[in-house]
Amino acid sequence: MEQLCYLALSVLLAIVVLYGLLELHYFLRMCLCVVLARFVKRRCHILDATTVNGLCLTNDVDTLLYHMNNARYFRELDFARVDFYERTNLYRTITGMGGSVFQGAATIRYRRFIRPFHRFNIVSRIIYWDEQSLFMEHRFVRPSDKFVHCIAICRQRVIDVSMEAVMAELLPRTSSNGFRATASPSLAAPSSSAAAAAGGISNPAMDTSLAENGHGTNGGGASAVAGAGATPATAAHCLKLKPSLPPELSKWIEYNDMSSKNLRSGC
Repeated sequence: MEQLCYLALSVLLAIVVLYGLLELHYFLRMCLCVVLARFVKRRCHILDATTVNGLCLTNDVDTLLYHMNNARYFRELDFARVDFYERTNLYRTITGMGGSVFQGAATIRYRRFIRPFHRFNIVSRIIYWDEQSLFMEHRFVRPSDKFVHCIAICRQRVIDVSMEAVMAELLPRTSSNGFRATASPSLAAPSSSAAAAAGGISNPAMDTSLAENGHGTNGGGASAVAGAGATPATAAHCLKLKPSLPPELSKWIEYNDMSSKNLRSGC
């Protein structure tokens, strides 16, 4: 009996140590998120919005135990991105083309806090992309009345592959194989000014030889997609589906380019 007690205490201690050192809750939830997205949830078109559910627990709140800690919002985005990557086949397409993806920058606008033990949904969608990056919007929404608690914008950098080529691979998929873009005003054909910027926004002061994904920009719009191996019809289709660049995102990209230049100069 005494040995059984020691064994139970040892197991309990091991669980506590693992939870403290590895944050077991995070890794278990991440595994569950991958399994659900890959084997349970329906597949989505790359321009569709995906939703994951969340719950503010005691390990998510700040020291006052009053609301979810501000830093936890970004951690919750890990689950939203994994769900989006798996259901749209985005990650496998990038790696299949010999590339990789990582978080390049993020900004968040808080509106109202989330209280402990309150549920929330994270709605994720692509709002723009250029040669080097993918820009995603994540909204923390209250399920009961669809109130938006906050909005986060994330810039996903791709390396060793063109983001235009990746989107050219994913955009043409239709309902015949379970993928279809959902009609949305934000996906309307870009205006002439947006079409001119379809290859991405760059700061004229930036040296394109210092591009962060291993290559400089090679022009914009349909020519960049066609240069990646797509047919002219596919390139035109991708350009038509590409969202126009929101003005606030343009300013944020400009700020990020200037910040990246400062980082490279060693300031």
